[in-house]
Amino acid sequence: MPRALSDEQIQAYLDSRPGWAMLSTIDTDGFPHTVPLGYFRLGRDIIMGVRDATRKVANIESNPNVSVLLEDGTTMADIRGVMFQGHARIVRDPREALQLSREGARARGVPEAEWPTAPRPGVAYIRMTPLRTVSWDYSSSPSE
Repeated sequence: MPRALSDEQIQAYLDSRPGWAMLSTIDTDGFPHTVPLGYFRLGRDIIMGVRDATRKVANIESNPNVSVLLEDGTTMADIRGVMFQGHARIVRDPREALQLSREGARARGVPEAEWPTAPRPGVAYIRMTPLRTVSWDYSSSPSE
């Protein structure tokens, strides 16, 4: 039986996993649309940079209910993960987009002198605020 991760373990897990999260949105036909996206955590929110005018952006504009999933491990003995369900919004405002771009650079360890000074054309951000969190840890030792 897996155990749930604590809030602190979830935050550490998110921050230690530079890479991909699976974003699921609801398509216009009612089916899930799931794609891998780079992400970073900003407070409780999950931030993902995307090209604007894509299916996932249109889906969120039609229905802001989304889920974000991260999981790692290779066997039932070491699988752990977290799924967030919540509301997302599309960020296009140039000031807020620049702020998120700079926060993303900071989260990736980019030196401050190399942080963006203007938002990238054609880029938007998905800002997801979790309402429900489900986590699991099948390992026999406590997660960090």
